[in-house]
Amino acid sequence: MGRPRAVILDAVIVNLMDCELEAYEEGPAGHRFARRHLAREAGAERTGFGIYELAPGEATWPYHFELGSEEWLFVIEGELTLRTPEGERVLGAGDVVCFPQGPDGGHAVRNASGGVVRFAMPSVDAPSGAAIYPDSGKFVVYGPGFDHRGRLGDALGYWEDE
Repeated sequence: MGRPRAVILDAVIVNLMDCELEAYEEGPAGHRFARRHLAREAGAERTGFGIYELAPGEATWPYHFELGSEEWLFVIEGELTLRTPEGERVLGAGDVVCFPQGPDGGHAVRNASGGVVRFAMPSVDAPSGAAIYPDSGKFVVYGPGFDHRGRLGDALGYWEDE
């Protein structure tokens, strides 16, 4: 008796080079981009998979790092400037990088080139987590029924104010 074969039902097949994206215009000037979240479309429950496109001079999210998950970045087309704790470097089509959880995985991307750049970001899609934004001293903590952004501040002891 052999190993059972995988069965794919209602497969979602998307071409990363030319799939349609939706404009994200909620951020300030300089942070406008197009995106599409493919994970839910494909029925994924534990992973995220976003496709992004940046016009010249635009960036996505502010510099940050995740707590409780890691992210990847795959450059599909064009050149992307990546900022990490080690500084900035230019990535080109075919380049791949992993951002581990914690400060070592800090990252932000922008398009400093003269052409459009398209990239994908697979990630863990945990029901709860947190991210830190070192440049602004902000954080976000989220989970089922809870989503809070705030500023980093004085450290407190576990039992303080209880």
